Amino acid sequence: MRRVEHVMGFPVSVRIDDEDFPEAPVDGLFAWLREVDARFSPFRPDSEVCRLDRREVREPGPGLREVLELCEEYRIATGGAFDVRLPGRGLDPCAVVKGWSVQKGAELLRASGARRFCLNAGGDVIASGGPWRVGVRHPGHADRLCAVLDVTDRAVATSARYERGDHILDGRTGRPATGLLSMTVVAPTLTEADAVATAAFALGAEGVEWAAARENCEVFAVDAKRRVLRSAGFPRAAADGVAAV
Repeated sequence: MRRVEHVMGFPVSVRIDDEDFPEAPVDGLFAWLREVDARFSPFRPDSEVCRLDRREVREPGPGLREVLELCEEYRIATGGAFDVRLPGRGLDPCAVVKGWSVQKGAELLRASGARRFCLNAGGDVIASGGPWRVGVRHPGHADRLCAVLDVTDRAVATSARYERGDHILDGRTGRPATGLLSMTVVAPTLTEADAVATAAFALGAEGVEWAAARENCEVFAVDAKRRVLRSAGFPRAAADGVAAV
């Protein structure tokens, strides 16, 4: 089974290789992502995030509370480089919401019996079963890869400047983080992979070592000098034959 829908501002695709897997759980996955977009988007004035930011609600609901607790965890862990409450800007937890919500969606599929599937949300991937091959886009050339991974029961997330420019800010300075061109993290869940990739990118060059030191995380980064930095356990496919950076 394969399906692609545009939700939360990016394409989400799912491929399920389990034989005769029903449509209903996939319907439920996309319904969940649309609900998250409606509730947690900082771009929808009626969302829970915007209403909380305007103090129209006193307390966040359980889901948003969980997201904000994760945001605070990463703010503290990065010394403020990762911050969803920057001065002069509204509350924007998107850096955690994406990975968190897609991971919850993958858990819905597993609860319905899916075992071998790949869920791709705007280039961030959850690979269940496997092995699956996942490409890491070259930061300077959209039609090339700088690494190919063999991934089984892991998640892969990349933060970079090539799609949206300097959109990740260093919360310590309020200025764009420019020390890295791209940061890819492999972790047990997309909740962690996505948040760690963004937090490490916000930290700049020091974020590579910070991310690699986190338990169960492997990293592949290209810094502003176009040097490739990767942890020893990064699951790169043998003889991937990809272009140099």
